[in-house]
Amino acid sequence: MFELWIPIGDISADGRDFTFTDQALWRKAWKEFSLPVTAGKDLEAEVTILPQPEDGALIRGTLKGSVNIVCDRCATSYEFDLDVNFDTFEQIPDEEFDEEPRVRKENGELQLNIGALLWEEFALTLPVKPLCSNECKGVCPGCGKDLNSQKCECKQEEGDERLAVFRNLKIK
Repeated sequence: MFELWIPIGDISADGRDFTFTDQALWRKAWKEFSLPVTAGKDLEAEVTILPQPEDGALIRGTLKGSVNIVCDRCATSYEFDLDVNFDTFEQIPDEEFDEEPRVRKENGELQLNIGALLWEEFALTLPVKPLCSNECKGVCPGCGKDLNSQKCECKQEEGDERLAVFRNLKIK
């Protein structure tokens, strides 16, 4: 994963603003994690880091841009816009964890891995089930036509004849 360590020990208590526009931050991770996304509008993160006494920092920011992603129903690529605000507090972990911590003390200096934090915010923003629209009709299971743009002439199955009596059942 892309690591970008920022020393936070020398940031004033009022905080400091950062802007991250390097697209390599995202694209390297897309390849590493085999995400089925491609670049849309350039991603940009604006972050304010507010150091907290001794052990961590409060991070507030926004992430904007877009990615091209494939619809789960019709399998066409569409542009997914990102516009998310986030607030998080990161601190030095009390115990040893299997994963790499986001805050560490290196040579007596407190550092924050903003690359890992931004990647997590990006990943959380992506939809679990990407759909090009809520009205997407998908593809025909018989012939494979995109039902959003074409009409299908496949014969629709009526279902099990033994259950035909229930088709017109109305519950009051």
